[in-house]
Amino acid sequence: MNETGRPQDLPLSNPRADRVRDVAKLAGRPARLKRGQFLAEGPQAVREALKLHQQRLAAGAPGVVTEVFASESCLDRFPEFEELAQGTNARLATEDVLAAMADTVNPQGIVAVCRFVDVSLAEVLDAGPRLIAVLCQVRDPGNAGTVLRAADSAGADAVVFTASSVDIYNPKAVRSTAGSLFHLPVVLAADPAELAAECKARGIGILAADGYGQLDLDVLQDESARRRLTGAGPESVYDLAGPTAWLFGNEAQGLSPEELELADHRVAVPVYGAAESLNLGTAATVCLYASARSQRRVEAAAGTGGVG
Repeated sequence: MNETGRPQDLPLSNPRADRVRDVAKLAGRPARLKRGQFLAEGPQAVREALKLHQQRLAAGAPGVVTEVFASESCLDRFPEFEELAQGTNARLATEDVLAAMADTVNPQGIVAVCRFVDVSLAEVLDAGPRLIAVLCQVRDPGNAGTVLRAADSAGADAVVFTASSVDIYNPKAVRSTAGSLFHLPVVLAADPAELAAECKARGIGILAADGYGQLDLDVLQDESARRRLTGAGPESVYDLAGPTAWLFGNEAQGLSPEELELADHRVAVPVYGAAESLNLGTAATVCLYASARSQRRVEAAAGTGGVG
């Protein structure tokens, strides 16, 4: 670093240099699996990766980011990167080099090489989660990233991808998470049957988002609200305020019969208009927020000693 805090070496300027080609290979799955690394592109994703990197270093754990490549103009716009990138191999690079490294045509001036951040299923379950999003054979990277972002927004404790799901480290998937990949634990290639058994052993209910489900999400929310307001009432089929793992299925076929059998209940999101159904991202968002709202209202009531 020089006196400004910026990398002192001359910017990388040759898009055909071996190091540039080496970074660019991380756009492909074979290189990612071999190295245990992936690319984060753009200010939002790199900022969140670097924040997690610094948090882990402060806790005495290994960092997340190994290298950062940024243009002068990006550092002019986002000077905080100079501090956040401390402890990484930070280099200046020209826009042509960044374009050659990144999966996008316009990488917005910054690219980071990151270590894999996924964790084991046992690590997630042992932490006592209240809300988990489970993606079963979800193949589209944009959809996977969107659901992960929705889970992060809803305050979920983890996102689990079952085997045959998309690689969340796919550059398009990473971009679509908008940095949420670095906010909550992610489990990859989980076995659905093992997941269900472990959840049930820990008292975590399993709900399947299913357009043909017999339970209506609105009814479950109403029952949860009634119980919260009165402190009593008839027993509900399912308490949305309890620890829950939501199963979300493949974009085209939905959840398989085997996956549906793992759930305690199948829940449909009501459609009031003429649309045939909701897309995966929208349905997942609605379901996760329904659980999150019920759980947080109960927690707030417990904190004040009331039921309102």
